[in-house]
Amino acid sequence: MRRTSHSVYETSYHLVWCPKYRRDIFKSSEIRKRAKELISEICSDYDFEEQELEVSVDHVHLMISIPPSRAIGYAIRVIKSISAKELFREFPELKRRLWSGELWEDGYFARTVGSRMTSEIIERYIKNHRELAQGPTQLQLKL
Repeated sequence: MRRTSHSVYETSYHLVWCPKYRRDIFKSSEIRKRAKELISEICSDYDFEEQELEVSVDHVHLMISIPPSRAIGYAIRVIKSISAKELFREFPELKRRLWSGELWEDGYFARTVGSRMTSEIIERYIKNHRELAQGPTQLQLKL
């Protein structure tokens, strides 16, 4: 469980995104290592808890916990924009491989992750909840 001044939360998201044109720009172990460092630093700076991170040759997998006050779209936008700016600055040769001037594809994949509360449990809860007999809306006094 994590805490902020106004909330207690336990969130986990599995995020995946790719370089533009799905280029294999992370074949270089130096660029891959730096990308991992940057993503970890950004997560730390923005209070996103990195739970797992892997930079593959042509895509990134990140399991992350984000405060409920932040949207997934915000988190991914921050990570992608700052990491792109820094990687282009540190490795100018990337611009030659990615002629559009963008490092990352616009889209991404996001999935929520739960430890015990699976979709099956939630579906069963909702189905059973429908079948529960509802009590009277007002208490009756017995005289």
